[in-house]
Amino acid sequence: MKKSGNQTAGPTPGLLQLSDYLMANYSKGVRPVRDWRKTTTVAIDVMVYAILNVDEKNQVLTTYIWYRQVWTDEFLMWNPKDFDDIKQISIPTANIWVPDILINEFVDVGKSPEIPYVYVDNGGRVKNYKPIQVVTACSLDIYNFPFDVQNCTFTFTSWLHNIRDINISLWRSPEVVKYDRSVFMNQGEWELLYVDTQFNEFNLERGVSDGYAEMRFFLVIRRRPLFYAVSLLLPSIFLMVMDIIGFYLPPDSGERVSFKITLLLGYSVFLIIVSDTLPATAIGTPLIGVYFVVCMALLVISLTETILIVRLVHKQDLQPHVPEWVKRLVLEKATILLCLRNKKWFHSTSQNSETPENPRDRKGSTGWWNKRQGKQE
Repeated sequence: MKKSGNQTAGPTPGLLQLSDYLMANYSKGVRPVRDWRKTTTVAIDVMVYAILNVDEKNQVLTTYIWYRQVWTDEFLMWNPKDFDDIKQISIPTANIWVPDILINEFVDVGKSPEIPYVYVDNGGRVKNYKPIQVVTACSLDIYNFPFDVQNCTFTFTSWLHNIRDINISLWRSPEVVKYDRSVFMNQGEWELLYVDTQFNEFNLERGVSDGYAEMRFFLVIRRRPLFYAVSLLLPSIFLMVMDIIGFYLPPDSGERVSFKITLLLGYSVFLIIVSDTLPATAIGTPLIGVYFVVCMALLVISLTETILIVRLVHKQDLQPHVPEWVKRLVLEKATILLCLRNKKWFHSTSQNSETPENPRDRKGSTGWWNKRQGKQE
């Protein structure tokens, strides 16, 4: 049943007459239905405008959305013929009933502009359009940083009214909402892939038949990895390539060790610089952090290997010669214990291992070996 009014003659504007007519005896504290058994259906819509911030440490997502909700107010109806053929009017939001639909994931009040008016048509259809800066909690998985894809949820539901009083529906079709990037600012770090929607009804208390209606928007975003690949991955790869090239330096020169130490110090400074860029959470460590630790360990192993190689190269200069009694003990007694019967091999080994400094020692050792051969024969 629509309201009817008589348009009085005079200079009073039609908008003013209509506003006074609608606000007369209007109570904004009561749900706007003539039959209390009738459900008020609120159609909502979300358009993502920008991704402002993704805080991996605090697990918080800050976005800027265009939020629209539409419902029917049965106390705001009129006949356009009675009011100068006016079919739509804007009235203050504070003067009418507004559904208590909130986002469950809200963790902070964003800096949203105040929109003090709503549009109402002659059929009682109220249109409430407003931009909102949404600061919500989101479970962020940073394991694949900087090639990560995040899925955050916006759950719109009535904080007090159950589904018998307020029901929530989607204004546009799910296919249109999913790939709508008409207003999205696509020049930032994050790229909007799609927005999925899902309607759900849940109960907070057992044994209660009337649940609560909720509409979920799944915001799927992907990080653009080009900046992090250039500033994090490429310098690390270059340092590791230089470490491999360092093995071509001669081991007897002292430049290899100093070169490896310089690379190790450079990589340490690089890790200190990029430590603020890597996301930090108490849940886990990104894979790129493990990659940096492995590269650091490889540089340490490379330096240790270089030190051992230089030690082996200069080992003869650092250690004294083997005493003669040790040579005889190994070449005589050890051969008997090990049952070495190949005399030719033993003879060649003894000649290569024993190098007397003067010819007399060499002659004496040869004669002693000939005598030993004669005894054995």
